[in-house]
Amino acid sequence: MTQASVTVDGEVVGAIDCPDTGGVLALVGIGREDADDAWETMARKIAELRMLDGEVSVEEAGAPVLLVSQFTLMGRTKKGRRPSWSDAAPGDQAEPIIAAIAQALRERGIHVEEGRFGAMMEVSSVNSGPFTLLVEC
Repeated sequence: MTQASVTVDGEVVGAIDCPDTGGVLALVGIGREDADDAWETMARKIAELRMLDGEVSVEEAGAPVLLVSQFTLMGRTKKGRRPSWSDAAPGDQAEPIIAAIAQALRERGIHVEEGRFGAMMEVSSVNSGPFTLLVEC
């Protein structure tokens, strides 16, 4: 990822531009049944997975992260013609978890930009190759 941004009501609320180090656009879905410590695992994986060019981690590269809550990742499509969102955590459960992930990354010295929880967001990204990774806790 070389660039990513989140726009809400015409205003850019979070953006990363990292042509040298690369960076991560982390779209995070929080599940209703996620373990209490899942946020710790997710923060550790975002920081430590060797997923950037040269097989280095975000933490090693000093790369930025754009963290965006994305409940639609929890949609189930196995039955019927409409996605079911019943596995997604409600906002009052998910919002503090997203905040905890952001704080944990910042405590590691990682520059974190964020989307706006619950807002209608326009998410834009420029990938430096076809690389998308699903990280599960």
